[in-house]
Amino acid sequence: MLAPSPSARREVRRGIAALVVVQFCFALFPIFAAFAFQRFAPSAVAFWRIAAGSLILLALAFAVHGRAAWIRREDLWRFVGCSWLGVALNQGLFLEGLARSTPIHSGLVMCLIPVLTYGIAVLLRRERLNRVRAVGILIAMGGSAPLFLARAADGTATLSAHAFGNALMFANAISYSLYLVFAKRLLERTPALVFVAWIYAFSLPSVLWFASGVDVAPAWEGAEKAWLAIGYAVLFPTVIAYLFNGYALARVPASTTAFFIYMQPVITAVASRIVLGERFQPQLVLTAICLFVGLGLVLQRRW
Repeated sequence: MLAPSPSARREVRRGIAALVVVQFCFALFPIFAAFAFQRFAPSAVAFWRIAAGSLILLALAFAVHGRAAWIRREDLWRFVGCSWLGVALNQGLFLEGLARSTPIHSGLVMCLIPVLTYGIAVLLRRERLNRVRAVGILIAMGGSAPLFLARAADGTATLSAHAFGNALMFANAISYSLYLVFAKRLLERTPALVFVAWIYAFSLPSVLWFASGVDVAPAWEGAEKAWLAIGYAVLFPTVIAYLFNGYALARVPASTTAFFIYMQPVITAVASRIVLGERFQPQLVLTAICLFVGLGLVLQRRW
């Protein structure tokens, strides 16, 4: 087998560098969201991310692909379904959950997405059941119990302080996992930028609901940090992350990109400690170990 050329190795390194940027974009979002929540309701954050993200991504898609950015008529309802699972419900549930939980908890819950995606794909018969991966699902799901349960003073199990917020983010993980399963076939015949642009565009009607009863544009004075956090939410995890991820997928194997999700809870935990002073609770150590082990088994190559 011929060794990769220097130019090929250079492209792979650029792809890996892009993946690192993607993980930071997503992992730091809960930290910036904490500042946004000081003046914006969770639904207002979703409003700005969807409204601004849709316009920017759609403009980029047509700038890059021209008329080829139009999607096929027969795919219309598939795009609509995926947009509500992957954007509207996904962001609404995540932000409402994050506002009731902590960034560290959110990083751990997000580790369940690849696990849930594989489980759903097996249930829908999109993938075959693999015994090693099935064990990974059981370990990850069992280890997530401390996210929802705590031990009371009398030794009995009770709901944890962040149980409701974590449950909302768990529902978000299920919604996003369903989106990934159903989106797979659309991605096989649609350029990544075009796909993401329309997924956001078809979720635009949801901004009417997100904006209902909340102040989506508070005065700049006294809300500077919150507005800058909104800017981060629109620019980095919405636009840059998706563009860089598409760049990386063209240069490194998909199996390689999956393992980079391990970086996100670590980055979130460290940033939460430095910026917000949040401590990693001892009872979450077992959760982190189980999630990482389960995630590793689910993402391993087929045996």
